[in-house]
Amino acid sequence: MTDDLSLTTKRLLLRPITTADIPAYEKHFVDYEVIRHLARHVPWPYPDDGVKDWVENHILKLQGNDRWFWGLFLNQDIGELIGGIELWRPGNPENRGFWLGRAHWGHGYMTEATNAVTDFAFNQLNFEKLTFSNATGNARSAKIKQKCGARLLYKEPFAFVDPAYTEREVWELLKPV
Repeated sequence: MTDDLSLTTKRLLLRPITTADIPAYEKHFVDYEVIRHLARHVPWPYPDDGVKDWVENHILKLQGNDRWFWGLFLNQDIGELIGGIELWRPGNPENRGFWLGRAHWGHGYMTEATNAVTDFAFNQLNFEKLTFSNATGNARSAKIKQKCGARLLYKEPFAFVDPAYTEREVWELLKPV
């Protein structure tokens, strides 16, 4: 894993996640309000060693092998991870997932970060389209997709950590010509 994957935006640094980021990852991710919007395969309550296991056995082992992971860091505090984005191919059906610590919601950070990752996907990795999904009812996630120009393709039954979510929206964004 190298720094060639680092991306910068006006307010953020996106860089590969390392084991040094585990404490901040745990601090911001292990929160029901963050995890409840994720697919049911994400455990809740989250295991005590879950973030360490995820970073060491998933992120670090798969980085760059048709999977790319970035930690999100505020430019004024590049020492503390506040969220994460993952990009992968092939899609199942989606190609991207993300999370952001609750203390950082509502500031446009995830829109900024997803725009940088989308540019990377289209211009560096030669994706022709990206497919995204979110829980129907997760308005913040849907709004990020709308802002980038994705179009809603369909809705289907799906299980999430929060059992109140019973359906997902599937979106598509085509590479600009």
